[in-house]
Amino acid sequence: MTVADLIKNTNIIRVKPSDHLSTAISKLSSSHDAAFVFNEKNQFKGVINPYYSFIKSSYPSNAKVEHCVFHVPHVKGRFSISKVAQLMIESKIHYLPVFNDKEEFIGIISARRMLESIKGYPIFKIKIKEILKNKKRPVITIKEDDFISTAINEFKLYKVSKLVVINNDMRLKGLLSYYDLISYLIVPREKERRGDRVGNKVSLTHQRVKNFDKSFVLTLTPEDIMEEALRLIIERKIGSVVIVDNQRHPIGLITTRDFLSLIAKGDQGQKLEAIGQDPSQQNRQILGGFFNHFNNWTKKAANVQKAKPLVKKKKYER
Repeated sequence: MTVADLIKNTNIIRVKPSDHLSTAISKLSSSHDAAFVFNEKNQFKGVINPYYSFIKSSYPSNAKVEHCVFHVPHVKGRFSISKVAQLMIESKIHYLPVFNDKEEFIGIISARRMLESIKGYPIFKIKIKEILKNKKRPVITIKEDDFISTAINEFKLYKVSKLVVINNDMRLKGLLSYYDLISYLIVPREKERRGDRVGNKVSLTHQRVKNFDKSFVLTLTPEDIMEEALRLIIERKIGSVVIVDNQRHPIGLITTRDFLSLIAKGDQGQKLEAIGQDPSQQNRQILGGFFNHFNNWTKKAANVQKAKPLVKKKKYER
């Protein structure tokens, strides 16, 4: 399967370079979403994304889009989904632009659409505990009574878009996404009043996490399989599932990125060998023609990353 089978060219979120950042961000629905920037000539210029606008950088909400554009990888229709999955992991954006060979914009591809198309693949039948074992970073938690200022610092420190909320007993209480705070962070500050030294944005940081987190969280156990987590993510249109032990202590977080990693590792392309024995002069001419066709085919095949023809000469004893 290639990108060409999954291109979306309608209902794309478009913004102009002259728009304000707050306008672009308000059109998005998650931390990994993207608004696509086009100039007055309808030329693609890049994307606006919450992660790059507020977590990795700190642009003001009234900044012009043209100053906050992030330049994402250009996907081609012939790319395999494994290659696109790797690009999404590296860019931290789950919506990428697709171009033809003339570098003309023809649509976008999303992580969700890719996952929906291959949800029954065997690579997703692995147990969740196997994925958790290979995670480099433990789940990042925050107490429900912590201030939002603490949460914002954690988002920026660990470069994550979600924090798992726990109580004093270390049990799961909810999930806080950076996107849940964006609508509060990008509003203009109110005019300061007598006795009030701060505006809306500052007062927000002194509120408690429990006032903003989502208390309804879907959970699974380490013994469940990734396929079940994927089903929940697709059907409930969510970005992650919290993994808990039998005491409801959070021990991991399965996100869309984990499924992209499985796709990137699980579709490594076909390995082919062509073996010819005892090539005579005539056979060498035949093989020469075959190798030319073989090389041309491997350049066009989307799912073949490496192919090695092998010619073996058989020795006979006299």
